Amino acid sequence: MISFQPQSTLSILDNDFYKFTMQQAVVRLFPSAMARYHFINRGKHSFPDGFGEALKARIQQMQFLQLSAGEKQFLRENCPYLDPLYLDFLAGYRYDPAEVTIKQHGADLDIQIEGHWYRSILWEVPVMALICELFYEMTSGQRIPDELLISQTAAKAKQFRVLGVNVAEFGTRRRHSYHVQKQVIDTFSHEGGNMFVGTSNVHLAMLHQTRPIGTHAHEWFMYHAAVYGFPQANVSALQHWVDVFRGDLGIALSDTYTTDVFLTHFDKMFSKLFDGVRQDSGNPIEFADKVIAHYNKLGIDPLSKTIIFSDGLDYEKVARITDYCNGKIGFSFGIGTNLSNDVGLIPMNIVVKMTETRQMNGQWTPVVKLSDSPEKNTGEAAMIEAAKTILKIKN
Repeated sequence: MISFQPQSTLSILDNDFYKFTMQQAVVRLFPSAMARYHFINRGKHSFPDGFGEALKARIQQMQFLQLSAGEKQFLRENCPYLDPLYLDFLAGYRYDPAEVTIKQHGADLDIQIEGHWYRSILWEVPVMALICELFYEMTSGQRIPDELLISQTAAKAKQFRVLGVNVAEFGTRRRHSYHVQKQVIDTFSHEGGNMFVGTSNVHLAMLHQTRPIGTHAHEWFMYHAAVYGFPQANVSALQHWVDVFRGDLGIALSDTYTTDVFLTHFDKMFSKLFDGVRQDSGNPIEFADKVIAHYNKLGIDPLSKTIIFSDGLDYEKVARITDYCNGKIGFSFGIGTNLSNDVGLIPMNIVVKMTETRQMNGQWTPVVKLSDSPEKNTGEAAMIEAAKTILKIKN
């Protein structure tokens, strides 16, 4: 039997910020909704014997996490759009490991998360982070030493600083380890100057007194498609976001059902109200052209809006996007794996995605994502084809 002890150094805020913002919206609007998530091994990684049991032990430790008074105060002072009722709810929230089912079949791993959406929504990111950290531990992967990690991260910070761009760290879910991610943010905090604008990891944002960054994820739109239908998914998801946050957290994710479809729904009201959009798949230059043309068509100055680029970024890609977008539209970057898992080992290519949702006393309904990069599509094949037909998507 694998023994474990509560780890007091862990934090319930060691998660991406958009999980908490979405949780507030779900608590307020959809408290009866149920959700299922599944682990997808995109990289076809082979898991060593005993991995499933070791992961279960790590998951068990999560039940001891709770919001501290200091963490609650940090959220109260830095995130005024998180209302007092939600902060009180979060203070009482505890992870329930019974919501996570883990099975290992040879080198394959099967993970399902199921529960009320307002509860199960917090599992995705820490489960992925635990998988990555445990995988490197159990396969004896030797990463670069801290001295080299710090020096190469400092060099990246200098490159971005010289380029004159805004960069946020988005690497929690596929980080090598908590230690590596913290070292990266330590270094960016000291070396990045005004270039470094924050991190998606709320716990590390608090430690470094920087901004927690994020709004919503694909699951927000996937749920709305299941409940309101594919033609109304984007509009209902955006409207409900506005209903909860009243203009705060104004970066909209555009590619749950392709950017082309999203922009047909992103009318003048939403285009004016939201501060910008996030690019998470497809060709970033083509995306920029589409978004700039969209704002121009509506009579909105693209320079008053922002694109957050967040898809597989490294310095070369950031430099190319910067050169193209300068003077045309506002832009910023969220960089994940290239910061939190650039340690001389092959980064894991894994995701955990919502696969089904259920309303109170209803049936489970499959949900899908139709990305600007078709290889990132998720969901049942029949439902994907139905969505493509209804939304007239050809790829």
